[in-house]
Amino acid sequence: MTAQRREKGSSITRVLEIIEAISRAERPMSPAELAFLLDIPKPSIHRLLQQLEADNYIQINMRGLLLPGDRMHNIALGVLHSSRFKALRQAILKNLAETIGETCGISIPDGTDMIYYDRVQTNWPLRIHLPVGSHTPVWCTASGKLYLSSLPKERRHRIVSKLSLDKLARNTLTEPGLLESELLKIEANELGTDNEEFVDGMVACAVPIKDQDGKLFACLFTHAPVIRKSLDELLEYESVLRQAAIELGELLKEQ
Repeated sequence: MTAQRREKGSSITRVLEIIEAISRAERPMSPAELAFLLDIPKPSIHRLLQQLEADNYIQINMRGLLLPGDRMHNIALGVLHSSRFKALRQAILKNLAETIGETCGISIPDGTDMIYYDRVQTNWPLRIHLPVGSHTPVWCTASGKLYLSSLPKERRHRIVSKLSLDKLARNTLTEPGLLESELLKIEANELGTDNEEFVDGMVACAVPIKDQDGKLFACLFTHAPVIRKSLDELLEYESVLRQAAIELGELLKEQ
């Protein structure tokens, strides 16, 4: 193997290590922290980061810290959308929806939104239709509040303080203090709820889907119109939701 080929292989490995480190970081890192973590010389890591930013794999915020870019998000979604995973995922969701009798789905964090990633709908003629790909707010949805509750306290406080907290339904929490109290309760039991906070007449609950390190990477939810199920009635299915979330988390580990 020539020195040029070795250097090319080393560069590719370094790029992949950078992408992996940024995607797994609990908080945005600086280039210097990343260089130290991966033992990459600063001139080299700055060159690689400039290229990754130009290609939209990463983005650099106003403080100079590193965040996943759109193309990194697309890679993650692409892995989850692989055909083998999709068939098994849909089977789990279909079984869950039949057990609960309501629509069940998966949502994924994306900044201050949750992406309505996948779902199996109920067969009832009356149902709440949110198409796959919809963006829903984090402060008033079961999945969104569950995601916020999983964040480190300081980061969560910064996000909540900057959210608009618009009143979207009769029970939307519009005061940061009330929302934070709710998030502390959710953090303690890892169970997100939406009691007519996002849409009038709709209740929902959500549990975390965790990665191999035990961190939330997606949320499994179910929602129903209140004329068919109250929030308490929906919460009776907590155990089957958690079991399905474990199965979905295991699928990720197989990728």
